[in-house]
Amino acid sequence: MATWMRRCIRTAATARARKMLTLADLVVRAMAWRLARTGGPVDPRADVDTASLQRRFPELADVQLSDVRVVGPHGPVPTRLYRKRDAGARNALVWVHGGAFVGGTLEMPESNWVALAFAARGIPVLAVDYRKALRGTRFPVPMDDVHATWVHATAGAETLFGVDAAHVHFGGASAGGTLVTGATLRLRDEGGRMPASVVLAYPMLHPDLPPNTAETLALTATMPARLRFRPAVVRALAKHYAGARGIRDPHAFAGVSTDLRGFPPTYLLVAMIDDLRSSGDLFARQLRDAGVRVELYAERSATHGHLNHPEAASAQRSVRRMIGWVDGFG
Repeated sequence: MATWMRRCIRTAATARARKMLTLADLVVRAMAWRLARTGGPVDPRADVDTASLQRRFPELADVQLSDVRVVGPHGPVPTRLYRKRDAGARNALVWVHGGAFVGGTLEMPESNWVALAFAARGIPVLAVDYRKALRGTRFPVPMDDVHATWVHATAGAETLFGVDAAHVHFGGASAGGTLVTGATLRLRDEGGRMPASVVLAYPMLHPDLPPNTAETLALTATMPARLRFRPAVVRALAKHYAGARGIRDPHAFAGVSTDLRGFPPTYLLVAMIDDLRSSGDLFARQLRDAGVRVELYAERSATHGHLNHPEAASAQRSVRRMIGWVDGFG
């Protein structure tokens, strides 16, 4: 364990008995404390910036990027538009990266490369950053940022994307999927413009990890502990994001909803070697029980966050499948 984390845990442990904090709670708090102080680790890879990706994957070269001004209830929300030069579009996507609610940026491949890949296939993308659960920020603030961006994007869909608002899809990976599904339920509940479909990659949709299959447990057992999402870690992340009371709000975690009727058609990608697979699997069943069209796909040989690795065959397959889903809508 890193020195900074040990120091932070020792400091926080004095309050553990009073606040009934678990070791996982302390680890999550230590991670958030460090990210708030340092801004997070710098990706050491030299080939995942936009220029490098466009050189490595020539099909991405015709995509143009521009910043878009979005202002939500808590202030400006960083967003970036991806459009292919002179390409007519039938569908568009608002895409939200992950990062355990405390990290992630528009520069990470899970945001940037995925958006480039969609746009290269003629599907314009508005990629969204959001306020992280740091320095006291909690639910609903990150979800509010995502919701505000969706409202902005659909209100100006013709100008931004060149498509009607009815053809805009909503998607996210990991914690981004949490925010997207929560915002979608809020749209439904408030009578807002609903997405043409929802696209999710290895999302966390429940504050308590559902039981996994024996196959997934066997595969994840060989992974380093720092890459695992054990039940205690999932619970700690959920509490850090939403608070002890907020975790039961469907706008925080859509999987706790008792009524998913009216949810849009959903493509749900899970990774086979990922503890969070069980959350995606269960949510797919919940949607089907509510009469929602769902396509669930388990990417074999893939781990959580594999969309952050553009060179991986599993990531390329996953992105192609997500693009195929969106492209299938008229």
